[in-house]
Amino acid sequence: MTPAFLTGPRKDRVDAFGAGLLIGFSALLGLNQALVKLVNVGLSPLFQAGARSACAFLVVLVWARVVRARLDWRDGSLGWGLATGLLFALEFALLFAALDRTSVARASLFFYSMPLFTALGAHLLFAEERLHAGKILGLVVAFVGVAIGLADSDSAPSANAWIGDCLAILAAMAWAGIALALRGTRLRMCSSEQIMLYQLGISAILLLAAAGLSGDTWRAPSWGLMGIFAFQVLAVASVGYLLWARILALYPVGEMASFSLLAPVFGIFAGWLIFDDTLTPRFVVALALVGAGLILINRRRRA
Repeated sequence: MTPAFLTGPRKDRVDAFGAGLLIGFSALLGLNQALVKLVNVGLSPLFQAGARSACAFLVVLVWARVVRARLDWRDGSLGWGLATGLLFALEFALLFAALDRTSVARASLFFYSMPLFTALGAHLLFAEERLHAGKILGLVVAFVGVAIGLADSDSAPSANAWIGDCLAILAAMAWAGIALALRGTRLRMCSSEQIMLYQLGISAILLLAAAGLSGDTWRAPSWGLMGIFAFQVLAVASVGYLLWARILALYPVGEMASFSLLAPVFGIFAGWLIFDDTLTPRFVVALALVGAGLILINRRRRA
């Protein structure tokens, strides 16, 4: 039976229930970075990402049948579906590889800079999303924060951690590309289940093929790591994102924007708690600047 809140009417503000869902999902996203790094011990980044997409594809397909979601592969969205699937594969190949090379805290800061690149892309693509003075100031402040974070070698786990940092930023760009495609193409008319099936199906094929060709699949798997992997599949890559899509449909995006700042905070906390990631004063300043920049970007300009 479908939960009542999944079929309710659209709301004009974020209520207490919605706030709880948003905070919980942000915590889940932050924790996920640490879980990926843990599973990287047993599975290579490419193989883990591909296997996660393949397993989540099956879960989402079953869910779509249960709730009778609209799945129409001849609605003109196939080309863009394939393109976003490619971007999805690129996003997680880069992110999982980044977590193999840098700390969870640093990867979380750089990966969740995605709204910066989305704002820049929207400025170029959509007339109604032009940057005004407040948003430009927010971008400048946030990018200064990213630069300070990159330059903070004291919080880096190794001399080559900058490679992982850059991979996380590239993953954020790929994620922004997906967001822009969903905003401005026929995909905006598709159900969230169909969009997820595009992304999960294409990424599973590409990532598993790449892992097989590279010869790097199994590392040191254990039952504990497989349990963490299963949790990722169910709680994050399938059910979690389906619920997130429904939250987006129920609540005003403008009021939800501030909750996006919690994901990197939770990610950094998870990195510190599980891996004892180093948090220097400079790194905290970088996080604060990125957060302040995102707040400025998401503020609505008064008429």
